[in-house]
Amino acid sequence: MDRDATAAKIAALIEPFNKKGIAITDATTFAGDLEFDSLTVMDFVAAIEDEFDIIISMNQQAEIETYGQLVDAVVKLQG
Repeated sequence: MDRDATAAKIAALIEPFNKKGIAITDATTFAGDLEFDSLTVMDFVAAIEDEFDIIISMNQQAEIETYGQLVDAVVKLQG
């Protein structure tokens, strides 16, 4: 799956978590822009892992701060 298709799928998965309807760009931050708390992050990561059949380690999660970084990480994890 290419980056654009992956980004589109992730954008769809973000929708239920995006309570304020923030416009999603590669620079959108989860903590700052979307105001995700730790529980929301866990639920969102679980949704991503289920959708793409991947595992995102805690170390990887700690390094991912923006939507663009998440898309790149998912693309990489899919091989």
